Amino acid sequence: MVLDIPRDRHGQFDPTLIPKYARRFPHFDDKIIALYARGMSTRDIQAHIEEIYGIVVSPNLVSAVTESVLADAQAWQNRPLEATYAIVYFDALRVKIRDQAMVANKAVYLAIGVRCDGGKEILGLWIAPNEGAKFWMRVMSELKNRGTTDILIAVVDGLKGFPEAITAIFPDTVVQTCIVHLIRYSLCFASWKERKAIAKALKPIYAALGEFEQGEWGQKYPPIVASWRRNWEQIIPFFAFSPEVRKIIYTTNAIESLHSQVRKTIRNKGHFPSDEAATKLIFLSLRQIEAKWKRPPKEWHAAKSQLTIQFGERFVLNH
Repeated sequence: MVLDIPRDRHGQFDPTLIPKYARRFPHFDDKIIALYARGMSTRDIQAHIEEIYGIVVSPNLVSAVTESVLADAQAWQNRPLEATYAIVYFDALRVKIRDQAMVANKAVYLAIGVRCDGGKEILGLWIAPNEGAKFWMRVMSELKNRGTTDILIAVVDGLKGFPEAITAIFPDTVVQTCIVHLIRYSLCFASWKERKAIAKALKPIYAALGEFEQGEWGQKYPPIVASWRRNWEQIIPFFAFSPEVRKIIYTTNAIESLHSQVRKTIRNKGHFPSDEAATKLIFLSLRQIEAKWKRPPKEWHAAKSQLTIQFGERFVLNH
């Protein structure tokens, strides 16, 4: 499009539709980024813009616009955090990312922090070749460097060495292993026909492990009992809390729900060409998801009183 802009003697003319020196319509970049955040590819965005606006943009222009998101992602990743989080959920999901000549299933580490007022926020995202306790310790160190001095309860899956990685940086944190993860792991040892009966028998296991061990399924599948005994120290903190708090900390479903929404955004991607490309789209997806978190869980009002009793001055409410 060629613009014929009139000139005046004093240079006081200012275009209204397209400002001086601008190469695109105002908010045009925002439209491209919004489409990209919904999982559309650069080619899809190009076709969509041509269909809606009747103008042709190159895939390179779309890529250049979305590249600007990386600066926002970096600023978000390095932002200061709250000094205290009542609960933090930690987990990782797998994403296909090209690494040199091969496509690898890399781990995308995510953490959701619940503030003492019940509000939630995503603390950051980190990409590594594999999920391991050593990298989780790096994540804990980064959280501390960004201003977090205390985590009251950390909810994790059954990854070996994970609790030690947390307590090495936050020694007073109560680490709770996800009960649902342990039940799923236990069912892996059984046949499909037996899973329903075993799942029913597992419901009271954390209150009566010895009874399950001496029962039919405990005798038939000793590895089930062994897996619960290995994680027993991270299971029993569950009993110190009221039912309102237990509903919030017994599972990592909060972060698994986040994973599900992220996967919905990236499912059209066969794989990402680089870590930066993955970071760009996942960050946009997380930003959209986080914008929908308006209120604390309905159990939080009752849980807040229990946490105040349990943790005393460590449970800090900002007024």
